[in-house]
Formats: sequence, structure tokens, C-alpha cells
Amino acid sequence: MQVLAGPRQVGKTTGVRQLIAQNRFPCHYANADDVLVSDRSWLLRHWQQALMLGEGALLVIDEIQKVPNWSETLKGLWDGRRMPLRVLLLGSSALRLALSASESLAGRFELLRVHHWTFSELHAAFGYDLERYLAFGGYPGAVALEEEPDRWYAYMKDAIVEAVISKDLLQNRRVTNPALFRQAFELLCAYPAQEISYTKLLGQLQDRGNTDLIKHYIELYEAAFLLHALQKYSAKAWLSRASSPKILPACPALHSMATGLTDMTDAQRRGRAFELAVGAELRQQPGDLTYWRERDNEVDFVYRYRDRLYAIEVKSGRKKSTRGLDAFCDRAPSARRVVITPDNFPQFSDDPAGFFATVGV
Repeated sequence: MQVLAGPRQVGKTTGVRQLIAQNRFPCHYANADDVLVSDRSWLLRHWQQALMLGEGALLVIDEIQKVPNWSETLKGLWDGRRMPLRVLLLGSSALRLALSASESLAGRFELLRVHHWTFSELHAAFGYDLERYLAFGGYPGAVALEEEPDRWYAYMKDAIVEAVISKDLLQNRRVTNPALFRQAFELLCAYPAQEISYTKLLGQLQDRGNTDLIKHYIELYEAAFLLHALQKYSAKAWLSRASSPKILPACPALHSMATGLTDMTDAQRRGRAFELAVGAELRQQPGDLTYWRERDNEVDFVYRYRDRLYAIEVKSGRKKSTRGLDAFCDRAPSARRVVITPDNFPQFSDDPAGFFATVGV
């Protein structure tokens, strides 16, 4: 089985419908969002309809996470099948949460990740320039609303963020204080591409708690495709786990929704937004992404892919010393230096692997 999981409103269903239209093999599509699913019989019925199409048919189940006990039911159907059947499951963050908590499908599926739209994709589809991407980038469905900020904000808030929190997270995970949980998301988005301690974050929440609470909140938002929390690079794993996280909203639009669509002529805000954009696209790549800091020396991102290590400095136009790169490369001589600027960001977004192979020195 193949599982297509990713954020809400990034085109998973549209893409699969286009795939079905372009192929000639028999296919049965069902959406668990179309009907009130009360038991496993709904899934059994559609499985049987796909089998009736013949050997090699494709069964597509959209919003699979809305079917009660879907993973256990599918395990039984998959293990007991007598005819080859291709199965594609679609879902948002609730599906990812369910897969991580369930052992019933272990070894039976391949997880395919769909990400927020990159600058390159939005440029090709909608003619985005960098300034527009730093303000609105990430969700194609919001493009038509950009000229009406109030509608754009309402779409982001209600159709995306609140839908994830109320339908995917709060229905699948126990959160004792939902209001505090929502407040934590807006607080985290207010620190794009910034290292911040758990204690400082907790101190700004309007309730008592401990650092384990804010760590738990961050983990849930990461699983829901809304945030990334980067750990500090260290050769010793326990030091990385104990470090303060560097917070990355999953795309620029989430940062703008939480903090407002303000003027990007402010150098500091633009610099943070650009670093966020670079980090969010780096996080979509295979491999490990961290950051590094030692006293006053800092490297924005440290990216490891297979046997290659890259020390990445993001320059948005502000004067910035390369002392951090020098210090890191002294400690990790095998690291390749990469500098990403607004000028070469389009090349990076279009082909990250080729970009690193070309510019890494």
C-alpha cells in the first residue's frame, strides 16, 4: 500500500484525480469525507468494488483517517487478499498521527510525503516573485484571496490552521487546555528561524506548566505539518536533544497569518522571513537539518545528506560576517560551505540537489 500524507489544502486530492484521469488502468475512488462513516462496512464495500474491477486495479481512499478502525480493517483485508490490488490512501495530519501510533500496518505501506508549495512551484504556476512568496507562500488555494487581506486571513485561520487543530489534533490527541494549545501555535510562529528556549516560550504562555508541556505542543504541531523545530548540531546526540529549538513555521504564509501582513521593507523582518523560506524548503529535502551555534558563532543551517555535510549561511542583504562558517568548518573540515541569497534562491528552490552539487565548496 502507498500512503500519500501531507498538509491540508496543498492539492493531494487534485493531484490524484489528475493521475487517475491520465491512466488507463481500472480505478475505484472513494472519499470518506463524502458520507457519514460509522463502521468498517463502508471500507469493506469499497474494497470489494475495487476487486470487481479485476487484477491490478487501483483503490484510492481519500481522507482514510475518518474511517473508524481503518488501520486494523485494512490490515485484515491486505493480508487476506487473493487478487493483486493496488491501494493508495490519502490523508492529512490525522493520518500521520494514526500511522505513528499504530503497529497494525507495520511493513505494509510506503509513506509518500506531500509538502507545502515551494517558491519554484508557485512561480511556475502563479508567477510569484520573492516578495510575494515571503508574504503568502505555501498554499495554492489562498492565491485567489491575496488581494483581499481579510478573506486571505480568514481562509488561513479557518480552513487550514483551525481545521488542523480542531479536526486533526484535538480529536486524536488529549490536550487538557485547547485555548492554551492554540495560543502556543501563534506564539511559536512569531519566532521564525529563531533559536528560543523552552523556558522562554513557556513564560509567554498565559498559564502554568513545565517545559515538557511546550515540547509536547511542538511535537504535535510538527506531526501536523505546521511547524518544524530544529535541534542544534552536535556530534553527541544527547547534546542535540537538550538544546533549545530553532523554530520554523512550515511555510511563510503561516508566519504571516500569525503575525500579520506587514511591510517587508523592514530589513530585520525580511531577513527572518527569507531565512524561514530557505529553512522550510530545506526541511522538505531528504536528510537531516539542524543549526549550529557556539557562543557568538552561528551557522544558520547544517544539512547532512548521506555522506555529505553542508554548512549553510543565509544572506538576505544584511551585512553578515562569515565568522560562524569559518568556526564551524574548523571543527568539521569535511563540511561544504553554501551561501544562499535572494539572487540564487530561485536556483536552489528549483533543484536543491543540483544546487548543492554546484555551489558547495
